[in-house]
Amino acid sequence: MEMSKWIAAVASIWIQCSCGASYAFGIYSPILKSSQSYDQSTLDTVSVFKDIGANAGIVSGLLYSAIASNRTRLSRFGIGPWLVYVAGAIQCFAGYFSMWLSVTARINRPPVPLMCLFMFMAAHAQTFFNTANVVIAVQNFPDYSGTIVGIMKGFLGLSGAVIIQLYQTLFNGNPSSFLLMLSLLPTTVSLSLMFMVRIYKINTGNDKKHLNRFSLVALLVAAYLMILIILKSIFPFPLWASVLTFLLLLMLLSSPLGIAIRAQTEDLWTLRTPLLDHHESTESQKFTPAEEPINANQEKPVSENHTPQIGEDTNLLQAMCTLNFWLLFIAMICGMGSGMATINNISQIGESLSYTATERSTLVSLWSIWNFLGRFGAGFVSDIFLHRQGWARPLFMTLTLGTLTVGHLFIASGFSGNLYIGTIVVGVCYGSQWSLMPTITSEIFGVLNMGAIFNTIAAASPVGTYILSVRVIGYIYDKEASQDDSCYGSHCFMMSFFICAGVSLFGSLVALLLFCRTRKFYTTVLIKRLRHCLRQ
Repeated sequence: MEMSKWIAAVASIWIQCSCGASYAFGIYSPILKSSQSYDQSTLDTVSVFKDIGANAGIVSGLLYSAIASNRTRLSRFGIGPWLVYVAGAIQCFAGYFSMWLSVTARINRPPVPLMCLFMFMAAHAQTFFNTANVVIAVQNFPDYSGTIVGIMKGFLGLSGAVIIQLYQTLFNGNPSSFLLMLSLLPTTVSLSLMFMVRIYKINTGNDKKHLNRFSLVALLVAAYLMILIILKSIFPFPLWASVLTFLLLLMLLSSPLGIAIRAQTEDLWTLRTPLLDHHESTESQKFTPAEEPINANQEKPVSENHTPQIGEDTNLLQAMCTLNFWLLFIAMICGMGSGMATINNISQIGESLSYTATERSTLVSLWSIWNFLGRFGAGFVSDIFLHRQGWARPLFMTLTLGTLTVGHLFIASGFSGNLYIGTIVVGVCYGSQWSLMPTITSEIFGVLNMGAIFNTIAAASPVGTYILSVRVIGYIYDKEASQDDSCYGSHCFMMSFFICAGVSLFGSLVALLLFCRTRKFYTTVLIKRLRHCLRQ
């Protein structure tokens, strides 16, 4: 089987499906707490380092940018993007394996700072896998960057649910074995597939059709997982049923390979047909894998004295000197921060509103589905409107942050069933930011240093989460709580989520300002570039 950008996309999807262990913290947190004799505050501290590690991907972005900027020199030594996967695999194994050794008493109980380091390393590995997968995917499919980012981020959002299904099939009731599995699964998958994920210089104009098929598979996986989650919350599943349903899940996850083979075959046929002689003249050049970006301007180093325009390749320091960077950063503090603060407190909110334990568990489980729909849908829909109507992508960030405001108001209202509606709205809008932000970053600042820039902006997520979850929601809850530190009634979180709604509305206005500043770029330079690519 010949390697191509389609095989690279499938390998990236599979890596994304295996590396979202940070979303499964709730499975092993009880044994981590009991085995290490932690109180709730200490466990929350360890969890904070998980959130920081999973979102602070600046190092992974800088590593990828360094490899991309020096690809000619490094390629002589066989060094390429695979090095990013190796760095992630080492951290993943070291972090989770160390935690497994701790909870199974194979090593002496580590001090809390050391356990925080283990957790940080384990979660930080996710940023290395995600950075390489997303940046290479954008370079392989530049005409539909929103769609491919949505697919990659969507499968990452589903990965927690996928991993939990594997755990329930193999190790249900044994969370310490789950930690061992987390140390081995992402490490093995990424090291096995990393050489398939490369940049390929080919554009036949048929990408959208096959990307839509990838999208359909993603939707089917999400729907299947949602049905499984709901059924398992109602009926007990015997072992044979768990095994059967997981095998069906594996069949769905393997189906992108068939799509890739078909797409690759059609690409070869298109390149060889006499009706496209202009493609044939450059066939060998186009079908040669190369560790380099697609755009011509990426071949030229950016002078430190040159001020890049919107759309030109920009390094991290140059990007941080622009207003657009900080508008994106502030918008993400508001959107990602308020969304993550919601999921971090959803169980406690449900308890205060007299939701049953089963209802609260179902809300948490379904969050990954709503998160996926936002990640996938925002990229897919924004691509459609960008290509057909010329709508600037920051407009969709404005709309989703505005809708996020409504979701927070639903939660603040406290009416019967409010969390079902509120978590759907907040989950979808929160997930949307994770596909819109990297795509907008690649379009405004170029793809050469995209990994470093979008991972720096992603650091807004733990910043916003800490401010809103700890300093706002936690502080107000403690003030409303009784002497036994518990609170019941809509008043426990009402003021907190009114504040979150105000923060989201402010983020929407910031995104609107970014839209106004970039609208001319999207309606002229970018649209011309896309139409030119589609004519090739």
